[in-house]
Formats: sequence, structure tokens, C-alpha cells
Amino acid sequence: MDGSILREADKAPARAGRGKPQAQAAGCRPEPGQGDAPGGGHKKTLRAPQKRSWVARLRERFGVSERRALRIVAMSRSAFSYKAKARDCSAIRLRMREITQTRIHYGCERVLVMLRREGWRDNHKRVHRIYKEEGLSLRHCRPRRSRSSRRRQPVKVATAPNRLWGMDFVIDALFDGRRFRLLPVLDHFTHECLDIVVDQSLGADDVADAVARLVAQRGKQEAIKVDNGSEFAGKVMDRWAYENGVELDFSRRGTPTDNAMVESFNGRLRQECLNEHWFLSLADARSKIEAWRRFYNEERPHSALAWKTPAEFDREHGSQANSLAPKEVEISTD
Repeated sequence: MDGSILREADKAPARAGRGKPQAQAAGCRPEPGQGDAPGGGHKKTLRAPQKRSWVARLRERFGVSERRALRIVAMSRSAFSYKAKARDCSAIRLRMREITQTRIHYGCERVLVMLRREGWRDNHKRVHRIYKEEGLSLRHCRPRRSRSSRRRQPVKVATAPNRLWGMDFVIDALFDGRRFRLLPVLDHFTHECLDIVVDQSLGADDVADAVARLVAQRGKQEAIKVDNGSEFAGKVMDRWAYENGVELDFSRRGTPTDNAMVESFNGRLRQECLNEHWFLSLADARSKIEAWRRFYNEERPHSALAWKTPAEFDREHGSQANSLAPKEVEISTD
């Protein structure tokens, strides 16, 4: 009797201690052979084409209806059956080709500004895509110079019109090889080209006379940015500047970036005017260069001026010309 009781006690299960509890079976587990796709907890696809492909997969694998598959991927029936229609862009393509054929050095942003002026409402993405598809992109490889030079004086920055001018020479030739010189004069604040003097030879006296004429027309400026050429650094311009109370701000030797705005303008002048025309005489050169100067001031949009023309920018800020003064900015030499 006692032996049978002990045997029954030996067969009794041992009590669970403080060890790791046993894992419980997960609830709501799908049974094998489920006839439908689980829904509600999956991540929805981002793009409409991917959702359409998922609808086809669900219908093929689980045999569900189109309505059920669309509900699973969270897509409406109208979006599922939508067929994109490509817009006819032939008109704007033609106009962009016309603009770039006339102004062959215009980039995509400048072409977009010209289109907006004409009333086109296409956004910048469509214009950029068409610009690339039509092969209108131009890439100019410019040499890079590794040069360091210490500046000993602060840089003058114009904060009002007619306070800081800049000028430099450009050389070109007539059809028969005879060379002539150009002297562009720019306003550093408005980017306006005040004048382009054209002659076979331009000396220091000619430079002083040209600046004196501009001062008589527009009033006296405070400083002029120039390089170290003999026409600017000679006694004639030094005397004129002293008598008129104008400072000549000379750039460092071998550093054209000190007069970067004028150098950039001279590059545009050569690309968009000098390289595009065949000059038969000096009078013909003066006429064509003056026409381009007016276009540059009154029609050509400038990215540095928020895509305004220098004439528009001057009209907006001209009333403040007498109340603002140029400031000096120190450049770190570290």
C-alpha cells in the first residue's frame, strides 16, 4: 500500500520554480492554407506604379477581387485606372531653341527668366528637362589658378549706385586684322555698363577724358577699381584723381579677381558681342557694341540682381543713392 502511494507521488509533476517561464503560443496565427491575404498591418507602397503591381500580385496569388486588392494597398479605383497623358511641349521646345540660337551663351536659368517674361507658365523642372533633352547645355572649361596673395588694405564694396566704378581694357580686331581697344566702365552696385569707349588707340589722356565725361553726366563717384596698367597708374590719371577727389583702387599684381566684376563683364562682352560680329570698320564696331551695351543694361537678366536688368535695379535703388555710402570690408588673410 505504501509502495503504491510512493510510486504515484513519484509520477506527480514537479512544481515550477523561479526559472524562465515557458513561452506561450501566439494568438491569431494564420492557419495553413489561408485563402486570403492578411491586411491592415502592412506598409503601403509609396508610388502609384508599385501599388498597381501589388494589385496584380494579390489577385494572381490569392484570387481576390480587384476591389479587395485595392483596399489592401490603400488605392482608389480612379487612381488605379488613371492613364497619364503626356503634355505637348513642342511650342516651348521651339521657343527655347530660338532663344538659345539667338543667345548661344545663355544657360537654363537665364532661358527660364526670358520665358517667364514672355508669359510662359511652365515650371523650372519642365524647362530644365527640355533643355537637357534638346542638347542645349554648354559647358565652358575654365583654367584654375592656385595663387595666394596677401591684401594689405580693406576691400571697398559699393552699397549705393554711382559710388564705386570699375574699368579695364579689351582688345579686338576688324575684319582686315586692324586692332582696336575698348574701355568698358561699370557701376559696381547696379552692374550697369556706363560706357564702352572704342578707338584704335586709347592712352591715359583718353581714359581721363572718358571718365570726365561720365562724371559730368552722372556725378562724381568716390573710387574707381583699376589694374596696374600704365594708362591707369600713370601721372595723367593720378593728377585727374587728385584734382577731382576720386580714389584709384588698384588691384594686386597678377590678381585679376580683385576686379572680378569687370573681368566677368569683359568675358560676357567678348562671348556675346565681339565673337558674334564681323566688324567692317571702326564706326561699325562702335554701332554694334553700343547696341549690345543697351541690351545688356535694359534687357539682359542678371542672376546677381535677382534676375533683374541693371536698369531695373538702378530705378529701384536710385532714390537711395544719396543716403547710402560705401563700406569697407576686411578680408581675412589666414
